Amino acid sequence: MKTYVILAVNTGSTSTKIAVFENEKEVFNKNISHDIDKLKEFKQIQDQLGYRKEIVEQELKAHRISIKNIEIFVGRGGGLVPIKGGTYLVNSKLIEHASKGMSGQHPAQLASQICNIFVKKYGGRAYVVNPPDVDEFEEIARITGLYGVYRESKVHALNQKEVALRYCNTNNKKYENSKLIVCHIGGGISVTAHNNGRMVDSNDIINGDGPMTPTRAGALPITKVVRMCYSGRFTEKELYNKLTKESGLIDHLGTSDIRKIEKRIMLGDRYAKLVYNAMIYQIGKSVGAAACVLKGKVDAIILTGGIANSDYLVSKLDEYISWISKIKVIPGEFEMEALAAGALRVVRGEEEAILYTGHPIWSGVTA
Repeated sequence: MKTYVILAVNTGSTSTKIAVFENEKEVFNKNISHDIDKLKEFKQIQDQLGYRKEIVEQELKAHRISIKNIEIFVGRGGGLVPIKGGTYLVNSKLIEHASKGMSGQHPAQLASQICNIFVKKYGGRAYVVNPPDVDEFEEIARITGLYGVYRESKVHALNQKEVALRYCNTNNKKYENSKLIVCHIGGGISVTAHNNGRMVDSNDIINGDGPMTPTRAGALPITKVVRMCYSGRFTEKELYNKLTKESGLIDHLGTSDIRKIEKRIMLGDRYAKLVYNAMIYQIGKSVGAAACVLKGKVDAIILTGGIANSDYLVSKLDEYISWISKIKVIPGEFEMEALAAGALRVVRGEEEAILYTGHPIWSGVTA
């Protein structure tokens, strides 16, 4: 079997993760932390492209990894229009949209561009795999009670798809023929119904939906939020940050560190126990909703993400959801492995690369 050398690039808010694989085997990885003050020098996310690219090159050179020997470059993706899941060949239209940030400005949009620069400079092929822009919702799942306001797919697409595929591979199942509920439980929490290879419904982790999380409010009584907007207590930016970065466990308990919270519970902190159990309770309710989407036919419930390492959370959640289906715990995040695996499936001929056309898979409902 041919050995492919793969560089995976995952650009985040304050870090850039890189990893080198020889087929499935990871031979190098590095989480490059960026100086916050340095990033503030750039007015737009896109302005960081040259800086981040150079940092990646320097890091590889420092560890004596020749980019010339890398055949496949794969990035997280981002900044694209809503698309179906899969592995996309990086083309000019994809780069155009990533550079503009068609789905909003986020550092994830830089990964595909870094890969594209390397291909032009050193040769090879570039891909993105299940980027944040994946949207496979059923149309019925998009409708809200307000005309013109629709639900969008904003989930942990890369890790969600990867753990679903891992579960199916180890249980002699085909993802395309499976009905799964995947719960990504980390700083953000997404609970998603996977129906025959598509993520047909989930909570929106960006715009505020689903369970509260260590740092996010989740779903709230909307009229009370409206009153907050006009209370004079917050500017728009302050309230946005409050709901998306400074709420959830950190607002109630002063920390988002699950280990510290569980220690407080062990020492008898009643309020810490109440709030933490409430988050678990809300995750359980979301799993129940996903089971309804799948009409009660659920092959397995998969728990993943960093907090899935918690025995406390898993045991408490089990009390709410074990009646629905068997539970499989695949803790942690597998984003870098998922990027390499997606590219490998294409170059091995197991899956066809998708051509990014720039046309959104969904653009609204006509009354």
